[in-house]
Amino acid sequence: MTHPVISLAQALIQRESVTPEDAGCQHMMNERLSAIGFDIESLFFTDTLNTWARKGTQSPHFCFAGHTDVVPTGPEKNWQHPPFTGLIEDGLLHGRGAADMKGSLAAMVVATERFVSKHPDHKGSISFLITSDEEGPFINGTTRVIDTLEERGEKIDMCLVGEPSSRDVLGDVVKNGRRGSLTGFLTIKGVQGHVAYPHLAQNPIHLAMPALTELSQTVWDMGNDFFPATSFQISNINGGTGAGNVIPGELEVQFNFRFSTEVTHQQLQQKVNAILQKHNLNYELNWIVNGLPFLTDHGPLVDATVAAIKSVTGLITQLETTGGTSDGRFIAQTGAKVIELGPRNATIHKVDECVSTDDLIALTDIYEQILEQLLT
Repeated sequence: MTHPVISLAQALIQRESVTPEDAGCQHMMNERLSAIGFDIESLFFTDTLNTWARKGTQSPHFCFAGHTDVVPTGPEKNWQHPPFTGLIEDGLLHGRGAADMKGSLAAMVVATERFVSKHPDHKGSISFLITSDEEGPFINGTTRVIDTLEERGEKIDMCLVGEPSSRDVLGDVVKNGRRGSLTGFLTIKGVQGHVAYPHLAQNPIHLAMPALTELSQTVWDMGNDFFPATSFQISNINGGTGAGNVIPGELEVQFNFRFSTEVTHQQLQQKVNAILQKHNLNYELNWIVNGLPFLTDHGPLVDATVAAIKSVTGLITQLETTGGTSDGRFIAQTGAKVIELGPRNATIHKVDECVSTDDLIALTDIYEQILEQLLT
């Protein structure tokens, strides 16, 4: 007999919810949650469907967070199995979103159903914050829901984001924080001219090189026990007209910081400006703060998660802050404790994305035990 979590994961995968589309995934989840006493609130912003579902009004308030949208598949002919069929073969559930993160969503719902059935009068509150805009520009998704909750004073105490955190085996890694991400768009201005008459021009590429070298070699901080040192990487450089005999008038440089809790984005911006000014550059610089760093240290949420993983898998999990950003960054800024726990991430965003069915069953058990420890 098929396990309930596998059936639900298959049904979610069969919905072609390429970002920012939800394709009925949230409705499917909401029907299940409503049946066990959740109040359902659908929040639609511009092009994005979000769900805020809550059972209970008291603290502690535990939230499951995740997304129903998936990245595009690319040419489906390159897939061994059609990406939206949810086919199971050799113990693997195949399909776009199987690992990122419809499998986790199914585990959350089934774990909650089992927990509520055993503990209908559990303490505190359980909620679900689900969006269809995590894989896209993340403008009208979780961040907008958090803004709505903040406006009405509704606070999350603890949050588990179902991102695929595991590396080699289920539960070997839990993300208990994330680095911040800061992107700079730099335009260095020179004077266009003929390459044969450099004295009549100012080459912005030549002018920029010493400053860019210094930026790439600067030690921004030393990191700490949970975060590596802040990194600076140039991702794009564009200069020139395409002609070989023209000195360009401008150089455009895009760069990114992944930064720890040892430094703020304001401090990074100030230091970059100081270096550019030291080199007497004529420049314009615009910034985008993609996300602020957050860290959830040992406490009820982390300890319950570590204990649940050990109970189900026998593993002693590793707490890490590596990788990119997630929607956890928006939730953490409200003061909530946030961790990320999901299946293995080896196939996410790839052709032939898949997840172990045994892992989804075990993940459901882990999620249920976390609820047991925090809300009973």
